[in-house]
Amino acid sequence: MDCFRIEGGHRLSGRLSVEGSKNASLPLMAATLLADGPVDLHGVPELSDTRNMIRLLTELGIEIDESEPGRLRFKTVDPTAVHARYDIVRTMRASICVLGPMLARRRRAVVSMPGGCAFGSRPVDLHLRGLEALGATVRLDGGDIHCEAEKLRGTTIFLGGPFGSTVLGTANVMSAATVAEGTTIIECAACEPEIADLARLLNAMGARIEGAGTPRLVIHGVDELGSASHRVMPDRIVAGTYAAAAAVTGGDIEIADFPHECLLAAIDRFTQIGVSVERLAPEEDPIRCRVRVTSDPDLRPTIITTQPHPGFPTDLQAQFMTLLCLARGNSIITEKIYPERFMHVAELSRMGAELIRQGPTVMVVGGRPLVGAPVMASDLRASACLVMAGLAAEGETIVNRVYHLDRGYYRMEKTLNDLGARIERLDDRELPDRIED
Repeated sequence: MDCFRIEGGHRLSGRLSVEGSKNASLPLMAATLLADGPVDLHGVPELSDTRNMIRLLTELGIEIDESEPGRLRFKTVDPTAVHARYDIVRTMRASICVLGPMLARRRRAVVSMPGGCAFGSRPVDLHLRGLEALGATVRLDGGDIHCEAEKLRGTTIFLGGPFGSTVLGTANVMSAATVAEGTTIIECAACEPEIADLARLLNAMGARIEGAGTPRLVIHGVDELGSASHRVMPDRIVAGTYAAAAAVTGGDIEIADFPHECLLAAIDRFTQIGVSVERLAPEEDPIRCRVRVTSDPDLRPTIITTQPHPGFPTDLQAQFMTLLCLARGNSIITEKIYPERFMHVAELSRMGAELIRQGPTVMVVGGRPLVGAPVMASDLRASACLVMAGLAAEGETIVNRVYHLDRGYYRMEKTLNDLGARIERLDDRELPDRIED
């Protein structure tokens, strides 16, 4: 199993470009199940999650042409395949995104209950309630979700849950509603930029979706969807992660294809902390900017509460916790999306961080130096936060289980090394003192 050996204390400088969004790509890829003709997606990142989605869609009768660099072409060759098996689905939660498109196009879908990161329960009941409202019959059998519908009919659906709207649930119901009879209204829809990106693809395929990026979606059903070409939006979490990595090292980097408009809440907190994210060409596309990231020598504490978009993203909570370990004073982080998403707290504490957790809130007592140590990554964003801690720490840090990182960051070690970091990817069997599972 791979690990990173990180030599801390090296300042980041230079330039990088943000890759296509993983969280946008997976629903976009699933939506190709709806099309009667080929669909081209440009800028899908080369990640383990996207490879698994390619594997899943291939099993579901989609032929995928990868011959042109930077472009994937999806074309249905077997519309009778309807079973998304556990062996693939268990590797990533976003596999559930095939449920709505497959049901709508093939009238039947069998999808294994999804897996993914291990930081608390994330039920799919809102997905199923939304599809049932459109006219599907749903049952669970042997760990599989079985959905059937001879015809889907538009209706008004409320998709709010105990922790806000559901992003993947919105993607599923919106995709299914595009070919439902009549008009569907989704209230309390997810406002995330990835949902707006999905709506752009669906509209290019012939759908009629209004209100994407707002809590109220209006979808006028059409008879069929056809061919389209679409460029995936840049990954806002990757962009925020590398901006934070520059800040923890006192660095100075330029980031191209930075989705500035999608990260306003994070940029606001960066400013409070003493990190500058300066747009270098304000007239550019607000989702594809060039920015310069620098930081004050003395970072300041702040208060962060994760919320659905446009609030502070839960996927940057762990990275900002590392950053706030270096700020002088007490910071408060409250997790309102996934209250159990604090598995990185114990590992940061191994590196000298003073963190006090009470339920969904952590107080970060900042200003103490971080010290290199062996740590264990538990999920994708926790892995990123531990790599950042290793960059800022004194001495050597070993981050185990970095396969999590490969789900969401393309060759992170190379990107950071090109900016001046010193990270070596190793097989953990090469280390003299392994952390056993």
